[in-house]
Amino acid sequence: MDQEKIGKFIKEIRKKNKLTQKDLADKYNVTYQAVSKWENGKNMPDTALIKQMSKDFNISLDDIFEGEYSKKNINRKNFYIISFTLIIITLIIGGIYLFKHNDNSFEFKTLKSNCSNFNISGSISYNDFKSSIYISNVSYCGGDDNEEYNNIKCTLYENNNDSNKVIDTCNYDKNTKITLEDFLKDVSFTVDNYKKICKTYSKDSLYLEIEATNENEKITTYKIPLTLENKCD
Repeated sequence: MDQEKIGKFIKEIRKKNKLTQKDLADKYNVTYQAVSKWENGKNMPDTALIKQMSKDFNISLDDIFEGEYSKKNINRKNFYIISFTLIIITLIIGGIYLFKHNDNSFEFKTLKSNCSNFNISGSISYNDFKSSIYISNVSYCGGDDNEEYNNIKCTLYENNNDSNKVIDTCNYDKNTKITLEDFLKDVSFTVDNYKKICKTYSKDSLYLEIEATNENEKITTYKIPLTLENKCD
């Protein structure tokens, strides 16, 4: 045990905590001359005071008796500093991302049918980061299809360069028969994130296709083009 080294370590602790010799002396109810002797290696605090210093300044007894911070403690401290810094950086980046990607200022464009036999209420909502399709009402107004069907399938498509992409579907396949008009009363579509940016959407590329099958397996097909009121800005 190097008494001089311990004295220098006590002095380092005192200065690190912005204490004068008198402040340290008052803290442990000794004279400032006693503190001076500790720091010059001429004397040492008794064991009770060393234990109290260890507790007050959050320093291990081993470090005090060795007269220096152990490498293990330094590495642990550095680890905590680095970990805390990384957490703060991650939170900042995450906050920026959420701020940019949670912009709720949506604009809306109306979708409608240009087929005289069907009325459709729908829209595309969008901002700079995403867009969604909503179709809340599809009704048959042709007036001459009163047949009852065993199975009806309604599919929302996107036509792009002669290829058809299925966006969403709804089906009726029950034991009881249903007319086309009654089936359409419950048809709606909600498609989130259809396109990340509305500008990429082609004005006339969406359409609904309805396939109705009767008890004789005869299929009646309706294709309903959808038109966007105005192209997205």
